[in-house]
Amino acid sequence: MLLSLLAVASAAIQPAAGATEEPYARTSQNVVVPVQRERQRDLEEWGYADAVVDGDRVWLSGVVAGLRPDETIADQEAAFERAFQRIGDVLERSGAGFDGVVEMTSFHTDMSAQIEAFKKVKHRYIRGPFPAWTAIGVTRLVPDRGLVEIKIVARRRPGI
Repeated sequence: MLLSLLAVASAAIQPAAGATEEPYARTSQNVVVPVQRERQRDLEEWGYADAVVDGDRVWLSGVVAGLRPDETIADQEAAFERAFQRIGDVLERSGAGFDGVVEMTSFHTDMSAQIEAFKKVKHRYIRGPFPAWTAIGVTRLVPDRGLVEIKIVARRRPGI
């Protein structure tokens, strides 16, 4: 009986005869890439996409809020603002928006020095009812001037 159930389950997850695409494969139709040429080069070099759409879910790659060469830690709010603007752009191109965010994970290089400014900017974009959020302290990010990396999972707008 158990072997019969295993055989049925195995057959159910096998690709259809003649299928040329693996189940859940990333394709040009569900991978979101940047519009800006310089960002396209960065993503090609590092080997990642802005986001991948899987059904009604959008999985964003982490976006790093970093200081520009002429900025100091006093400018961290501007860095967070740029990061959330970029996230908003990726969400829009994916058929989602900030209201569709279901989970956010943020990785902070100095939690105590960053969290209040981060929350202030986050609340401009993500309003209640709030999504799940996990904040994690890390030693460093890439690039070196990175302060916080923000990872998002969102749900697409209905009917898209």
